[in-house]
Amino acid sequence: MTAERIATALARIESAMARIDAAREVAAGADGKGGGGSGRVVELVNVHEKLREQVAESLRELDDLLAQLED
Repeated sequence: MTAERIATALARIESAMARIDAAREVAAGADGKGGGGSGRVVELVNVHEKLREQVAESLRELDDLLAQLED
């Protein structure tokens, strides 16, 4: 995998994480105003955390691959 492809992949991951954060904030704000969607917010937060874990694992794998390429 070239450095350019890795950089592009990382940028896409960061962009996705930003969209997830924004959606979580919107949902949390809507929950505070609407009063009835706390279950949905909890579900979104759980999904968000799971995605963060998956992204972190992917980044660890990329780091390992880069380390192997440098050797």
